[in-house]
Amino acid sequence: MLADEIRAGESTNIEFKVEVPKKSEKYIKSVIAFANTAGGKIIIGVDDETHEIAGVDKDEVFKIMDNITNTISDMCYPQIFPNIGVDTIDGKSVIVVEIYPGASRPYYIKSLGKEAGTYIRVSGTSRPADEAILKDLELQGTNLSFDEMVCVEQKYDAEAAEILCTAIKNHMVEATRTNSEKEKVKDVTVQNLVNWGVLKNVEGTLAPTNAFVLLTNNTFPFAKIQCALFKGTERVVFIDKRDFEGPLYEQIEEAYEFVLKHINLGAEISGLVRTDAYELPTEAIREAIVNATTHRNFLDRACVQVAVYDDRVEVTSPGMLYGGLTIEQIKEGGSKIRNRCIAEVFSRMKIIESWGTGIKRMFSSCKEYGIREPELLEIGDSFRVNLYRPSYNAVSQSVPKSTSESIPESAPKSVLKNLNKTQQKIVDIILKNPKVTQAEIAEQLNISISAVKKSMKEIVNVGILARVGANKGGYWEVKDK
Repeated sequence: MLADEIRAGESTNIEFKVEVPKKSEKYIKSVIAFANTAGGKIIIGVDDETHEIAGVDKDEVFKIMDNITNTISDMCYPQIFPNIGVDTIDGKSVIVVEIYPGASRPYYIKSLGKEAGTYIRVSGTSRPADEAILKDLELQGTNLSFDEMVCVEQKYDAEAAEILCTAIKNHMVEATRTNSEKEKVKDVTVQNLVNWGVLKNVEGTLAPTNAFVLLTNNTFPFAKIQCALFKGTERVVFIDKRDFEGPLYEQIEEAYEFVLKHINLGAEISGLVRTDAYELPTEAIREAIVNATTHRNFLDRACVQVAVYDDRVEVTSPGMLYGGLTIEQIKEGGSKIRNRCIAEVFSRMKIIESWGTGIKRMFSSCKEYGIREPELLEIGDSFRVNLYRPSYNAVSQSVPKSTSESIPESAPKSVLKNLNKTQQKIVDIILKNPKVTQAEIAEQLNISISAVKKSMKEIVNVGILARVGANKGGYWEVKDK
């Protein structure tokens, strides 16, 4: 409801005006910005600071609406067709100007021209589009993608084409599960690359597209993945740093391995089988890196960045969400492909399963792990995914002062004498960190969580261990028997 939107305050797609500005350009910038991004509403009659409903003169409502319609028509190019209506809240009239994401981008203020008059919506403000964003909007308006355009600086390289064909087939074979499936995988040919738009046939001569270059020798200086391990939770002190170049599919694998190298690896034991398990779902890590690479804006002179902190893995992709998509839409499986040729090849290679499913799989894998759901953010003209490390929560939690001052380094013999070795180790771990979780104990001892739960239940039953406080925020207390 409109009243709920007003109470929530201004946002990326909501803007308040207490009245129609005398200088039309002040709100036309927002109209342009909404059309160039994910759309939005300008609500007139609401104070932008207090959110109080000031309302507009009821006798002037329709005159004001007509003036807004005419102003948008006169000042914007290409033409924007707003949906303008009136609503009543607390007995006062407010005018709602709704702008939909446009298909004929870029939209701009006629009097300023395309270069100076194109605006986008960033973090609740309307700001001028820079050169890279303007070019991206122009491609969107012509329904073209950067990667399918012919790369005029490069000549066709037959050897590179054969290497790419072999790499694609190898990925297809590796994705099969049975020998019969492997036998059905056909060779990938140069004609396949033409069919997928990676190569273009120009007057009987093969010409490389930008996608071909990105998937082979990759001479684009900003088409790489920068990886770093930082000390703490801020981007201040480097511990490890790597830049990965070359074909995009190789970059993805190298960045993925970099993250696995720098997060915790534990183990789960089920019967006689020991299975290594990372603290974050590997599927979510891979999806974040794949999505950042596949859907980035290659016109932006910035790199995909993968940063590992004590508390999170952060993956940042250059470029805003494409084609008017919102975070809410991509969570529900919405997808618009910025780089169609790369997405097509990655789909064939099984690097991406199917378009629009990556984010949903990322969320479901974190849910299955029982950890915090991924955080999706638009940071200026970039898109970011944060995967939060569960190990940090345990380390960062402080032990209650009343208990930490009296915790011995190891358990007294009177406590341990009636316990088996596993139970004794559990008690020692708890004495060092009363807020430790059962999952963390299992990781330290390389046993299953169910085994930890069983042992702790037995320790509780003999009166040596007790839980103080709630499951969340409480701690364990060891009693000297």
